[in-house]
Amino acid sequence: MPAPMPEPAPVIRMRLVGSLMVELRPGWGENSGRSRLAKLSQLRACTKVHCGRPRLCYALLAAYPLSRPMRTSFTPLLMLALFLPCATGAQSAWAGDQTPDWAVLAQSESTFGDDADLLTAGLGLSGLQASSPLPGNPGAPTAAELRRLAIHNAWTALAVPRPAGGLGEGGLYEELPAVAGDEISALLRLAGARHPFRVLVQIPNNLDTNRPCLFIAPASGSRGVYGAVPLAGPPALTRGCAIAYTDKGAGTDHHELDRDLSPDLAGLRRPAGDALRAFSHRATDAPQTGALAMKHAHSGDHPEADWGRHVLAAAGFARQQLRDRLPEQSEIRVIAVGLSNGAAAALRAAEIDSAGLLDAVVAVMPNITSAGQSPLYDYATLAALYQPCALGDAERTLAKPLGNPVLVAMGRQRCESLAAAGLLEAADPELARALLLEAGFEEPALALGAGNVALDLWRAVAGSYASAYLRRGPDDMPCGYALVAAEASEAQRAAWWATHSGVGPGGGIDLVDGLAEGADAALPGLVCLRELWIHDHDEAIALRAAVEQTRATARLPEIPVLLIHGREDGLIPAALSSRPYVQEARARGAARLAYWEVDRAQHFDAFLNVPGAGARLVPILPYGWAGIDHVLAVLSGAVELGEDRRFSPQPGDAALTRQRMGLDE
Repeated sequence: MPAPMPEPAPVIRMRLVGSLMVELRPGWGENSGRSRLAKLSQLRACTKVHCGRPRLCYALLAAYPLSRPMRTSFTPLLMLALFLPCATGAQSAWAGDQTPDWAVLAQSESTFGDDADLLTAGLGLSGLQASSPLPGNPGAPTAAELRRLAIHNAWTALAVPRPAGGLGEGGLYEELPAVAGDEISALLRLAGARHPFRVLVQIPNNLDTNRPCLFIAPASGSRGVYGAVPLAGPPALTRGCAIAYTDKGAGTDHHELDRDLSPDLAGLRRPAGDALRAFSHRATDAPQTGALAMKHAHSGDHPEADWGRHVLAAAGFARQQLRDRLPEQSEIRVIAVGLSNGAAAALRAAEIDSAGLLDAVVAVMPNITSAGQSPLYDYATLAALYQPCALGDAERTLAKPLGNPVLVAMGRQRCESLAAAGLLEAADPELARALLLEAGFEEPALALGAGNVALDLWRAVAGSYASAYLRRGPDDMPCGYALVAAEASEAQRAAWWATHSGVGPGGGIDLVDGLAEGADAALPGLVCLRELWIHDHDEAIALRAAVEQTRATARLPEIPVLLIHGREDGLIPAALSSRPYVQEARARGAARLAYWEVDRAQHFDAFLNVPGAGARLVPILPYGWAGIDHVLAVLSGAVELGEDRRFSPQPGDAALTRQRMGLDE
């Protein structure tokens, strides 16, 4: 485990096992300011955490205000008295903690009532069903307005806020109640990292102090710190559980290089020199108009390699925040939940959780790569080249959601370009489709290919991830790409922290292609991205080595773990992620592992709002809620984890109930 991050003088903060922070200030041992009784209480707290390891509390004892003769005779007696409960078998509630490899750089705490609650920022279900809440001054929103916008955006991006999506009359959650409480927002930095990452802890007023529980919820994709609210919020906050969210080193923090502005803890844009800025990148001497650095693509930290560490750090920080609010001997039940990249982060945290912080994991559509499997970068760069060509088949494409004649024409052009470049034997959509099937895409995963191509998802993902893997900055992204916001309005810039996905274009941000040329202008850049995976030059070798650092071990602890995946997931196909991971984990001895697969469910529930999609698809998020309910029941001893299950729900506009979902069968 790397050494703790250094803390600035004049306060020396000693991070000990159990994440207890002890502050030693100049004059602490003098008989001025604090009483011996207060110091004795602090020393007792240390020994409670470190039963059996008294040396970790010697620093406190050395500062205890005693004369030298008294210290010589008093020290053995004091240590014996303080550690006697350890010898009799007393256990610490925090014994699962470990020496942290992270430091807290900044934090703030706010209290929110029903009008700005933790679950919906005061919007309620009706507010989530409405359009985005506009700030009074869109070019200069307040912190409260940005928070409300971020929470609304998270809900509309991940959920279907109506009965057919499990929310509203007859659904799994008939209402989203206002949950008042506190939010602690913090910037943490992992040992060895250049930049901090965000953690946000929500502690509801209805915190269950008798059976305390904590959810750790890393954001999906590269989303901001509120990105997992729709998954974790309803099952956690309505039960009185606390939640620790994290952007896992990606997120929506950015640096407007042309104006030298970056978001602070609250998302407000701050100028150069402001100590509260969450992300700053070294700017060039004369950045072009709209020059922009995004944290995931440009931090130089390769955050994906450390997603598991980010999750465990969030858990450790949250436990610190809960200590003063819980009875002394409370045992906190901790469950990690995530969707997509957040699900992968939760699984990888479990794999490295040597201290036993986590009690269970629920992973929904994880972007997880086990031994011998193709990672996202491999199949994303392949799909970026060949999936457009496959759409040249008019009969298939026009029957798909978002399928249209423009995509058919573009697809045929791509087929011609690939054939001319020697990348396809003939300009035939069926050949491209066959390549995708051979690579591991199944028919259900290809069913929504028109959406991936229309939204340019593959290029957005591959361009940003290649930059992160090669630790590039905004001026030298691989293959000539750049993220530029030359024409973004002031309102768009002010909202990026709350509304951007954290990767690729959107909201006035463009993905500029420096290699674009010819009738199929995107092809040269996409070929370049693909060659970074299949060639053997130095950059390609470096990129593959970086991707290898993200590969999962599939070595899970003996805790309940549930994976859930949609069979029609065309972004992270189950055949390339969840299924092989489950198989590998079981081969490595995982005994408390279950897998649910859902027919007619895909990666983006918001896609159900596209005309025609709701008639053929069902949302995946309600299965995440049901999975969390199930695992919590397992932890309480009410049910067994059970066997793998496959669900075949029927789509439609009726309320999504447990019966319609097939949960009670």
